[in-house]
Formats: sequence, C-alpha cells, structure tokens
Amino acid sequence: MKSKTIVKKIFYYILIALICVLFIYPFWWMAVNSLNNINEIFGKPSLLPKSWLWSNYIEIFSVQPFLRQYLNTIFVAMLGTIGNVLISALSGYAFARLHFPGRSALFILLLTALMMPIEVTIVPMYFMMNDIGVNDSLVPLILIPIFCSQGAFSAFMLRQHFITVPKELEEAARLDGLSSGSIFFKIMLPISTSVLSSAAILAFLSVWNMYLEPLIFVSSIEKYTLPLALSNFNDSYGLPQWNLQMAATTLSVIPVMIVYLIFQNKISDAMVSSGLK
Repeated sequence: MKSKTIVKKIFYYILIALICVLFIYPFWWMAVNSLNNINEIFGKPSLLPKSWLWSNYIEIFSVQPFLRQYLNTIFVAMLGTIGNVLISALSGYAFARLHFPGRSALFILLLTALMMPIEVTIVPMYFMMNDIGVNDSLVPLILIPIFCSQGAFSAFMLRQHFITVPKELEEAARLDGLSSGSIFFKIMLPISTSVLSSAAILAFLSVWNMYLEPLIFVSSIEKYTLPLALSNFNDSYGLPQWNLQMAATTLSVIPVMIVYLIFQNKISDAMVSSGLK
C-alpha cells in the first residue's frame, strides 16, 4: 500500500510539473526573446537569451511615448477599479438588503449584462460617449469597467456575499440608531474586506487588459493604454518589431503578476464566501 501511495504521489507531481511548464514556458519564452534581436527570435529555441540586448528595453521608450502609455494604463486601472468597487458595493448591498419596487426586475437586467458581450454594446456606447464629448480621452476607459459587464459581475458577487451576512447584525445596529448608510459604511464594508479585495483585483486585471475599448474610443497615440500600444511597435515598412514587442509586453505583465501573486488567496476566499464556484 505504501508503494502504491508513493507511485501515485510521484505521478501527480510529474503531472503538476508538466502543467506548470505548459503555463510558464510562454512567459519564459517572452522574457528570453525580449533580450534577443529580431533574427534570433525565429532561430533555434534557447532557454537563455543569445545576445542579452538590454537596449531593447531602452529603445521601446524612444519608438513611441511608452512611458506616457504606461502611466495612462495605471491611471485608468486605478480609477476604474476604485469606481467599480464603490458602485458595485452600493448596488450589491441594495439588491441584497433593501426592498424597493422593481428590485427583482433590475436584478434580472443586471444578470443580463453579465451574459452580454462587450461587442454587442460597443457601438451604442461609442455614440453615447461621442454625444457627451469624451471620445479620444481616457474617460470612456474608466466608465465602461464601472457600469458594464465587469461592474455587473462585481455587483453580483458582492450581493451574494451580503446575503450571507446575518440579518441580526443589521437589526442590532438599527436598534443603536444607525441608518442604512451608516450600517453600510461602518459595518458591512469593514466585514467584507476579503470580497472587496477580490472584486478590486478582478476589476484591476480586467481594466489593465482592455484592448477593444481603447481601440474604439482612443485615436491619439499619447492616450493609448498598454494593450493597444503593444501592437504599435512596427518598423518603417509596417512589419512588427518582435523584440521590442516582447520587451514591452514583459514590462506590461510585471504589475499584473505582482498584484495576482500577492492577493491570489483573497480571490479564492472571496469566491467561497460569496457562494461562487
């Protein structure tokens, strides 16, 4: 029996190691080729860079305003995440605890937004943003994650969490004279840090990786965000400069990996506490 158990463990470890290699190798390949020249990228594969061209990382800032685009992405991700969490927490609490006419119908509309891809609504949103005069700016990139599908998902997740909070807690607070707003800010939010952190992380990742939205709403190169800027590293003939793209992509992935590695446990904790699988 012990030998069978050992064999099973070895098999599982080997299987897990192979799966890890499948996921890690593309990122390793990207980092390695960010230090090669463009001819070496399509040559014989290597686990280490052949040229160690650190100048690739310097050149990406001279080809286009990459620093400005990097800061644009950070700005949009931060404001979009804050707005997403705040609006989602308020709407999630309202759907979970407050009783008002049409609550069920509005919640069905919220679920409908979850099932509707962004490609369906992108054209009406373009004309709406054009009517209020915010096209070719960062404003649409901040508003869309707050009020569209990502915001609907965060609101749904937070509603599921608020439903699990014992009603006796609110009743005791009302006996102490707290209003609904005070209960939300002084009681509900402090006990929901895990779910709020998870919603913030998922919103941050979604906003950071947006490509279609900046492609539609932004036309000035200095207002690009990183996903759109990465496709703009071309030479004078319009051919991709793959070494520069690899270097820029490596820099763009680093913040996302850091955020996810630090807060990955909160994502799983929030999924459990909100009833999502």
